[in-house]
Amino acid sequence: MSDLLFDAPGPRARRRIRIATVVGTVAILGLLALAVRQFAAAGQLDPERWQPYATWPMWRYLLGGLWSTVLAAVVAAALAMAAGLALALGRLSRRRWVRLPAAAYIEAVRTIPALLLVYVMLFALPRYGVDLPLFWKLVVPLAVSNAAAFAGVFRAGILSVDKGQGEAGLAVGLTHGQTMRTIVLPQAARRVLPSIVSQSVGLLKDTSLGFVVSYAELLYSGKVLAAYNGLLIQTYIVVALVYLAINGSLSKLARVLETRTQETRAVAADRSRRSTARA
Repeated sequence: MSDLLFDAPGPRARRRIRIATVVGTVAILGLLALAVRQFAAAGQLDPERWQPYATWPMWRYLLGGLWSTVLAAVVAAALAMAAGLALALGRLSRRRWVRLPAAAYIEAVRTIPALLLVYVMLFALPRYGVDLPLFWKLVVPLAVSNAAAFAGVFRAGILSVDKGQGEAGLAVGLTHGQTMRTIVLPQAARRVLPSIVSQSVGLLKDTSLGFVVSYAELLYSGKVLAAYNGLLIQTYIVVALVYLAINGSLSKLARVLETRTQETRAVAADRSRRSTARA
């Protein structure tokens, strides 16, 4: 896919990229060193300011916020994937009255920030009698926003499946729906699994918008905790490390899945070439 997006860099370009990487890394390390020095000078690195985060009550409170974050992300991802799959199928439909609304939804929602949708749920809809619990005031906007992104992922996966697969299903007497459900979609799902995990990482980060609706997710819990104990910098650093650990693990999982998917497709292509050569 990367070859389709840009040309492979030549020797000079690779050398410039390496130099820029080294310079950027040195600059970032320098800024981090400066920040650590300033924190130390202000007493923010004193052991007594970090000692509270070596106790269970602090972590129990933060883990409660983490559980709320994961719950909101899982529910929003499930709704977004279901809606995204429906939109992708609608986008590929042969009927204009199905295809055009699906395309309009995808293109429109992609341009709307998730925060704006949260504000709509929080301020606009209650005026018309739609006042959902805090959990759904966060989950519904995230699902609506990410459904468009998942629709693009699923659509790309469906289009990546060889047309001969669907034609073979129709040839043996399956309907279009049966062919899509039993042949095309399982293959497409395996191919887009890394992209689904990557999109889920972004959705998990978007749950931090819960502070707008006062939903007790991880970032909001950190805000409340910092206001209680006065350890603003320490609290937000700990919260950032928790986000880093979770999102880093999910990103690593996406890379592993992508590597395995590429290896599987390479093996399948090699077998196909061998079968063709034998024939």
